[in-house]
Amino acid sequence: MEELDDKSGLRARGEEAVGELAQALLENPLFNTALSRALGAGEAAASAQRSAMGALNVASGSDVERLEQRLRSLSGRLEELEDRLDEVADDMLALARRLEAASGAASDQSKLDFSDAAG
Repeated sequence: MEELDDKSGLRARGEEAVGELAQALLENPLFNTALSRALGAGEAAASAQRSAMGALNVASGSDVERLEQRLRSLSGRLEELEDRLDEVADDMLALARRLEAASGAASDQSKLDFSDAAG
């Protein structure tokens, strides 16, 4: 049990020391300047990379993501158009069948009229 207390105490002292070190670093102007420069250099490097990729006409990750979203959107719209075209084709086929049936009925009626007049 005493060993467990020793480990807990050691851990608490270690956490306290790390906290104090972090606080001292954050309060140190030299450290803050170095950190700011490092972050600025990282952003400058990223900007240079974007410029170089643009000059080489190479798409960035965000460009590819936007293109992927656009393709998905267009694919969905194309599927909707295909479905609608299928519906229109079905409607036209039904209309053609009705016209054919009506034309056949009219033809039968004219045959009846002709045979009545001949008889």
